Amino acid sequence: MSAGEYPNVPRVAVGAIVVKDGQVLLVRRGQPPSEGLWAVPGGRVELGETLQEAAEREIMEETGLTIRAGRPVYTFDVILRDDAGRVRFHYVIVDLLADYVSGELRPGDDVCEARWVAPEELTGLPVNQTTLEVLKKCVDFAP
Repeated sequence: MSAGEYPNVPRVAVGAIVVKDGQVLLVRRGQPPSEGLWAVPGGRVELGETLQEAAEREIMEETGLTIRAGRPVYTFDVILRDDAGRVRFHYVIVDLLADYVSGELRPGDDVCEARWVAPEELTGLPVNQTTLEVLKKCVDFAP
C-alpha cells in the first residue's frame, strides 16, 4: 500500500504544465492511482509549502528540471474507491502554469519515464484523460 492510500482527509496536490519549444512536459506514473499513464508531473503539497514551491520541488524530484511555477489554471478532484466502497485515494489537484528554467530531463522519484511530448504524439500514448482536458483548456495543446 502506498503512502497516499486510504487517507483520513483529502490530500492537496499540484501539477505543473510546462511547455517548451512546442512540446509539453509529461511523465509516466510509476505508482497508483495513475500507474502506467502519462500525465502532467507533480505531487503532494507538504505542510508549509505554497502551491508554487510544491510544484517546483515535485518537478525537480520527478524530472530533474528546474521550473518557475506561476498561477493556478485548473483544479480537479481524484476520488477512487476500492471494491468495498472505501475511499482509496482522494486528491484535490491544482495545476499551475510553469516556465522551464534549466536542467537535463531524467525520470526520478515515482515516475517510470519523463519526456517532452509534441501535440501529435498524444494520440499514441496512454495519457490520463484529465491531462488531455487540462492541456486543451489551459494551453490549447491537443492532438
